Amino acid sequence: MSELTKNVQPLQDFDWDEFEKGTVANVSKEELDKAYDETLNKVADHQVVDGKVISVDKKEVVVNIGYKSDGIIPAAEFRYNPDLKEGDVVEVYVESAEDRKGQLLLSHKKARLSKAWDRVNEALDEQQVIQGFIKCRTKGGMIVDVFGIEAFLPGSQIDVHPIRDYDQFVGKTMEFKVVKINQEFRNVVVSHKALIEQELEAQKQEIISKLEKGQILEGTVKNITSYGVFVDLGGVDGLIHITDLSWGRVDDPKKVVELDQKINVVILDFDEEKKRIALGLKQLTPHPWDALDKNLKVGDKITGKVVVIADYGAFVEVQPGVEGLIHVSEMSWSQHLRSAQEFLKVGDEVEAVILTLDRDERKMSLGIKQLKEDPWEAIDVKYPVGSKHTAKVRNFTNFGVFVELEEGVDGLIHISDLSWTKKVKHPSEFTKVGEAIDVVVLDIDKENRRLSLGHKQLEDNPWDAFEDKYAVGSVHEGKIIEMLEKGAVVQLEENVEGFATPKHLVKEDNTQAQLNEVLPFKVIEFNKESKRIILSHSRTFEDVQREEKRAARKASATPRAAKKDDTPKIENVAASTSLGDLDVLAQLKAQMEKGE
Repeated sequence: MSELTKNVQPLQDFDWDEFEKGTVANVSKEELDKAYDETLNKVADHQVVDGKVISVDKKEVVVNIGYKSDGIIPAAEFRYNPDLKEGDVVEVYVESAEDRKGQLLLSHKKARLSKAWDRVNEALDEQQVIQGFIKCRTKGGMIVDVFGIEAFLPGSQIDVHPIRDYDQFVGKTMEFKVVKINQEFRNVVVSHKALIEQELEAQKQEIISKLEKGQILEGTVKNITSYGVFVDLGGVDGLIHITDLSWGRVDDPKKVVELDQKINVVILDFDEEKKRIALGLKQLTPHPWDALDKNLKVGDKITGKVVVIADYGAFVEVQPGVEGLIHVSEMSWSQHLRSAQEFLKVGDEVEAVILTLDRDERKMSLGIKQLKEDPWEAIDVKYPVGSKHTAKVRNFTNFGVFVELEEGVDGLIHISDLSWTKKVKHPSEFTKVGEAIDVVVLDIDKENRRLSLGHKQLEDNPWDAFEDKYAVGSVHEGKIIEMLEKGAVVQLEENVEGFATPKHLVKEDNTQAQLNEVLPFKVIEFNKESKRIILSHSRTFEDVQREEKRAARKASATPRAAKKDDTPKIENVAASTSLGDLDVLAQLKAQMEKGE
């Protein structure tokens, strides 16, 4: 007898006859079968039912659905739920109540799939937090098992910070929110970042509600941009604008702080609605103007570094956070319009004189021209009236030429003082900008910083000599150089110019004289003060004809022999009315015709 049966004894009162007949305790076998069947669930293939987890191990999960046998499901189907334990109720899909071996076949995955779509839509509508298993990487993100459905997790939705290594998340179970569903293609997009942001938002709200202006907090430098620094205050970010990093000028925030650096900041302002927090760093230190030397005063010399430059001037930092402006007008004694870039550049070390100092307004103006002597202080010593100098032509006006004798000392040559003889219509006819020109000082206006200069005064006034040479009645050869409506400009010797009206330009053959013609002209008017010579060509032959007629009348009245020896020679002197004058004019005319 085996060990299993040696102690087994048959029941003394068991009625084997009744058992054989199919009845026990007056109950038929059919009734017993019916009672037995009613104790078990009626299980149909391809339906979803709830089951109770009997056991869990690494490979499989045993589930009891109240059927005569338990079902075995691969543990992989529960990987989205690593906390699964004995006693949990799960949904299962009955693939077959009995297979060939009489085994109940169940699937948790198919059960989830059959209800997954409803659950996913419900999770989106109600903003539920769900669990999902990250299966693998894909282009641009990850594939997540949610209720048995493969959902897409974009890389940007994994965390609030950029993620470089996606592989670290593969095989993990995480919480997600459904953020988008495409009903047509049954695509689901989930986000883990949304959960983090939701938590951060709550933290931000709590932190901001406790903030006060002027409060000092410790933070960590999170990001550095060209316009400022973002600081993490422990769940909420604040911005230190570049102008609030230092009392001095900052061109690059990276020169002041570093990433992940712990710094103390002060709350300058915040907006609870927009959740913006303005922070300050420089406000934690005293203002540099308060530390400025109390003995500094207007007139003192000071050194500094050019930090900003513009057309109108340069800002000089005399110490961190304390700047003064050198206006371009204070850079040179010159009165010419120039830009500050012509004198200074950023980074230059300069010495300057304090012109104004306002500690209350924290403003300071500086000058560098004051380091040099004002040339106008001793102008009458260096440039006395009558002294001769060489100047540089700066620019023109219709009435004259502005020249520079030295930096800060300018003068004007009036157009009438350019030449004794040439009639200058515009200074550009006489000289050019940038050229050197000799001048003589005519007058000094020290109060208004003006010098009157002359160029023609470097030579003697030739009109003193011209008064004899171009006496009224004298005849000279001239060339018509310009034709005007009221007459013609005639060039004589020594660049002297005269003027002849149209009626004095009629030639002996009654034709009008033309441009560039060379003809004899008689001076009919000479004005030394206005430097004017009026000429006539027609008078050269009209006077001869008039004298011939006069001589003929005189000869017929009192005939007498003319003396040939009495003929005077006239050239460039006052003409007489003798017959000899007629011979001279005739000879001059013959010479000119021969020359032509």
